[in-house]
Parts: sequence; structure tokens; C-alpha cells
Amino acid sequence: MLNNRELFLLNTAQTSNSPRMIEIAKAEGVYLYGPDGEEYMDLVSGFNVSNIGHRNPKVIQAIKDQLEKYLHVTVYGEFVQAPQVEFATDLLAVLPKQFESVYFTNSGAEAVEGSMKVAKRYTGRRQIIAAKKAYHGSTQGALSLIGNEEYHTAYAPLLPEIEFITFNNSDDLSLITEKTAAVIIEAIQGEAGVRVPDISYMQALRKRCNETGTLLVFDEIQTGFGRTGKLFAFEHYDIVPDILMLAKGIGGGMPLGAFVASKQVMDVIKDNPMLGHITTFGGHPVSCAAAKASLEVIRENQLVEQVAEKEQLFRTLLQHPKIIEIRGKGLMMCLQLETFDQVYNVSNYCAQQGIMIDWYLHCETALRVAPPLTITNDEIEKACKIILDGIEKYT
Repeated sequence: MLNNRELFLLNTAQTSNSPRMIEIAKAEGVYLYGPDGEEYMDLVSGFNVSNIGHRNPKVIQAIKDQLEKYLHVTVYGEFVQAPQVEFATDLLAVLPKQFESVYFTNSGAEAVEGSMKVAKRYTGRRQIIAAKKAYHGSTQGALSLIGNEEYHTAYAPLLPEIEFITFNNSDDLSLITEKTAAVIIEAIQGEAGVRVPDISYMQALRKRCNETGTLLVFDEIQTGFGRTGKLFAFEHYDIVPDILMLAKGIGGGMPLGAFVASKQVMDVIKDNPMLGHITTFGGHPVSCAAAKASLEVIRENQLVEQVAEKEQLFRTLLQHPKIIEIRGKGLMMCLQLETFDQVYNVSNYCAQQGIMIDWYLHCETALRVAPPLTITNDEIEKACKIILDGIEKYT
């Protein structure tokens, strides 16, 4: 009889020739567990999904409560469903007053797709500008915004009239003109290896969009819900985007995405044509119930307020001559090494020692450090020791 690993390779689509093949039987808090009791401290958080840890009791209870009521009932946006209404209300309450309307999706990529459509329709323009080395998802539209030609060639042709600027380079802002519908940009570039922009750059970007009538669309799919030490990363820059895209940490471990804007902007999808943007499972009631509970956990437990101290502890402990640089904001950090071989070997060593760590799509020479916000100081110290042992051994 075939085991799960063999069935995984036989029956499920593979996204690389060398999957990590670590089998997970259970997850709890900051830990993942294998079928034979193997324990891994999760420093990846499911790629910034598990901000409040795995299987938070309040989220689990919210899921169970909703399961007793109903699951899917109809296409999103037509029936009044309490989980959607209540979470949208709670979400808007923690955002600036400019945000008045939430559109729920299944994922971050779908939030990107919806935002692109809304921006084109609202402005009547066609051009969209994104940043080089950006990552916004893998659907055709979102892929068109990835500023890495290697990912475009295999799937060409992609969307037309997409232009690219260099992230954190003010000279390129002149490329934003009265022909530009939107600039879609990450609040902090994630898959480029955690590139934190200057405050002055983000403020200049906001100013240029204002001057040209261009919508500023922030991708906070990785950075949202406390990851950077603010509830949302745009708060670091003292600006407010026109459209905010969310996913990953929004759902407490359940699949959910959203884009948020003013009613004036969002209302363009209501007519000409009617149902101009629809989704069957977007804003699933169980996911929205989980998201409401997750936001409550973040706020009630003051998780955001603890992030800066935990970031500093990582930075203090992770000192080694082979670590070229530690980049990041809050608990969204990376350790820059010299080669991918070093990253690969250190990552494998850490997994063998019970620490789950990874690297980046557009920056394979850096190690990803993004634990749940609930990680304790003792757990940080344990993780850092193993990471340093791996770096000492393999660099």
C-alpha cells in the first residue's frame, strides 16, 4: 500500500522538481507536527498566514459555531450573510475613514484581479504600473504585474499596457502619468527579499498619484494584520492608499482575501454591466467568521504591540559574520547570505533540528524569518541558536 508521500507525488500536481516532502499531521500554536510526532517550530507562518498561530482556540470556536448555521448559500454579494457583514464592519472600523467598502475574495490573487478591474473602470484608463521584482500572485492578471521576465516568458502573452518602475527609486515616479489607471505596489516587497522602502519614497509616490489622478493600490497581502509592527504597513508611511488588497493573515488560517476602497471607487462594478465583478465562493461564511475572530485575537491580546520587541530580539541574537544583512520590518525579516547553496543547506539543517525556515521567490540567497506573532522570547532564543548553528556549519 502506498504511503502519503508516494501518493502526494503520484496524484497531486507538483510546483517544482524538488518539493520539501515534509508530512504534516497536526499544527498547534507556533508548531507543526509530523505523523510520527516530529516537531517543527514554524518560522514561515504558512507564508505570513498564521499570524495568530495555528488553530487558535477562538478561531476554531468561531468556525464550529458557523458550521452549525450554514456553509455556502449563493454567489457573493447577493444575500445578507452575518459573517460577511460583521467582519466587514469590524475591518472598516480599524481602517482610515476613506475606506468604506469591502469586497471579499477567496485569495490574494483574486483581490489583485478585482482591484485591477476596479481601477481601470473608475479611471477610464488602461495603463497599470507595478514594480520590478514584485510578487502579486500567479493568475494571468496578477502574473502580469510580476516584475520578473523569467516568470512572464513561459505564459506569454499576458496583459498589455503594464509598465514597471524600480521599487524605492523616486526617479521612476515620472513614469506615472495621466494615462496611468493605477500603481499597484507592495507596502514592503516580500518575495524580492523583504525590501523596505523609504518613507519619503512612499510619500512621493502618493503625491505623484494625486497629481496625475492615478489610483494608488497597496498590496498588503503579506504585510497586513500586524506582521510589520503596525496593523497595516501603510501606517508606517503616514499615507493612505486608494485601494487596499488583503489576504493571507486575514483569515486566521482560513482562505480569504479582500480589496477595500471608498464607495465611490467600489460602486463602479454595480452596473454597466451589472455584476461586473462576481465570485462564487468569495467571502465564504466560515472564512469570514474565522477572520472576525482572528482580528479580535490580534486586538485583544495586543499582538501588534509586541512585534517590535520580538523583532529586536531576533536582530540581537542573529549575529554572525556570514549574515551579510538582516532586512525587514517587525516579524517580516530575512537573513541575507551569499549563495543559494548556503540557504538550501541551512534550511534543511534547521528542518532536521525542528525549525521550519524558507527562502524567497525572487531572492534565493536569503532566509525567510516570519514566525507567528505569538512566538515567545524563549522560542525565539531556541530558534536563533539552531539557525546560527546551521550558518556556522554550512557557510
